[in-house]
Amino acid sequence: MNVGGGPPACGAVVADPSPAAPALPAPALPGAADTIVALATVPGRSAIAVIRLSGPAAFAVAGSVLRPWPPPAREARLAAAYDPNSGELLDRPLVTRFEPGRSYTGEALVEIATHGGYVAPAAVLAALVAAGAREALPGEFTRRAVLNGKIDVVQAEAIGDLIDARSHAMQRAALAQLDGGLSRRVARLREQILGVEALLAYDIDFPEEDDGPVPRVRIADASRAVVDALDALLATAPAGELVREGAVVVIAGAPNAGKSSLFNALLGQSRAIVTAIPGTTRDALEAVVDAGSWPLRLVDTAGLRATEDVVERLGIEVSERYLARAQAVLACGESMAAVAECVERVRPLTEAPIIPVRTKVDVDDPTPSADGAASGLVAVAVSAETGAGLTTLLRAIVDALASRYGAPSAELPLVTRARHRRALEEARREMAQFERSWGSGELPAVVAAVHVRAAAGALEELIGAVDVEDVLDRVFGTFCVGK
Repeated sequence: MNVGGGPPACGAVVADPSPAAPALPAPALPGAADTIVALATVPGRSAIAVIRLSGPAAFAVAGSVLRPWPPPAREARLAAAYDPNSGELLDRPLVTRFEPGRSYTGEALVEIATHGGYVAPAAVLAALVAAGAREALPGEFTRRAVLNGKIDVVQAEAIGDLIDARSHAMQRAALAQLDGGLSRRVARLREQILGVEALLAYDIDFPEEDDGPVPRVRIADASRAVVDALDALLATAPAGELVREGAVVVIAGAPNAGKSSLFNALLGQSRAIVTAIPGTTRDALEAVVDAGSWPLRLVDTAGLRATEDVVERLGIEVSERYLARAQAVLACGESMAAVAECVERVRPLTEAPIIPVRTKVDVDDPTPSADGAASGLVAVAVSAETGAGLTTLLRAIVDALASRYGAPSAELPLVTRARHRRALEEARREMAQFERSWGSGELPAVVAAVHVRAAAGALEELIGAVDVEDVLDRVFGTFCVGK
């Protein structure tokens, strides 16, 4: 249920938009002078529901519905909510009042904690609308926080990421961005670029000097420092993508190699059908496991073998496509000979690190002579039946990902969104173009400086240092109502 028929409240289950579908433009935002209201919790059976009311007339609207009014600022007080037209008692909520400048939005704001369920919060919400508020659009509260200088655009996106986080890694990254880690880093980069721009200004203002008042090498060094800093931040993007989307870990092997059993054991629940009949898994099953450092998107694939069965062959083709885009591959076999064969089978199909896994260690190896010494393989020994080796296997996966993508660093915030990456890449491209032009002397300083200004502009758009309405529309169009 969604009160008012608008977009879903925070936490409401909605289908993920197709990545191939073009994003719909956000609806035109009504004036900031409006007072907005929304349910900030999921509708349904619960102990409480929270309604947010924000805007210049928030206190007047609340005073039309709530008694007694006003309560002391920033103190939760019991009140009664009445229909402003009929005077009917609607609920007895807890009310907290926030003065302008000391609220989430930066405006006058009231939070009303009603009893849960469908009827009580809907009735109070309708009463507030009748008293003069309008229902908020997705992300409008957070948008006002940005426009009122409480947070910047990157921090606003972090709030959305924190709500949507499905792993501890994404939670940590979102909290770091919400704390301003990425914003401060980008702001420092912008200051460095402005420093280059200031040095160029001297060169432009004093053309009568042979080489300008500032040595050309000083400008070149300052520009190189900016490019190096941009490169360091962009280098976190692959790890940031894994944190956000999860690392694709493909469980590969011949039919009946114990792949589905391993998949279920790592998940801790039965998701795949486990039988002794080769070829049972005809398609790929996918599930997310929170491994702490990284979220892992485990993929159980069809057994790799030559087959004339059309349906099974289609499943194997799906497996091969997953292998092509995997971040790690578990090459499974119930014996060391089978593990070695699987490694050789998947090696041409993937560029990801391959982790040899000997499954079913609770059963004797039918080929004890192939103990791995001959092939040089060292396999992680696991048992889905007893749980032996599963922790070691997860640690091996995490280590393989860290060696390839780098472990998240507290010193350097992660770039987790495509918008961030595009802005940083644009800034880096403009600064690199300036470096080439400045080093070769092919362009006068006043023309070369255009690249520096464009680089600064890209970072300003990233953190919202300039008023870019289409950026805000894109950001907040994905938010839930009440945030």
